[in-house]
Amino acid sequence: MQSRMQSPAAVLPDAMGAIQGLIKAVQSGGVEGHTLELVHLRASQINGCSACVDGGVKSARKAGVSEERLATVAAWRETPYFSEEERAALALTESATRLADRSDAVSDEVWDTAATYFDEKQLAAIVLMIGLTNLFNRLNATTRQIAGAWG
Repeated sequence: MQSRMQSPAAVLPDAMGAIQGLIKAVQSGGVEGHTLELVHLRASQINGCSACVDGGVKSARKAGVSEERLATVAAWRETPYFSEEERAALALTESATRLADRSDAVSDEVWDTAATYFDEKQLAAIVLMIGLTNLFNRLNATTRQIAGAWG
């Protein structure tokens, strides 16, 4: 396997700095690190980004996510391993990642459930994490970035 090119974020010098600034903002939003890691992993699974799934599993492990949770995040609805707060974040992640699947992509029910557990600043962090993950997934899938190639 070989990537088509370096990540576009690495090719354009100003891009990576801007992305890193967004990541820093997300991390200051008051959402627990393991929840953000689960959000990243689930969006990456949906989008089929092998590089982000691989990196996401490794980051989630470092953030303290257990092996049973890593193994079942794709089936989070059917497992007992996730808190209600995490379930709300994962439902929001799925809806915001699968925008074209329904006319009301992020339903009021999904949003209101997330807003039950997260304040506005935390919701902003989660939505930004979903957007950033989708950005990375699209960059990496388009350029065929290789899982594990980034260390």
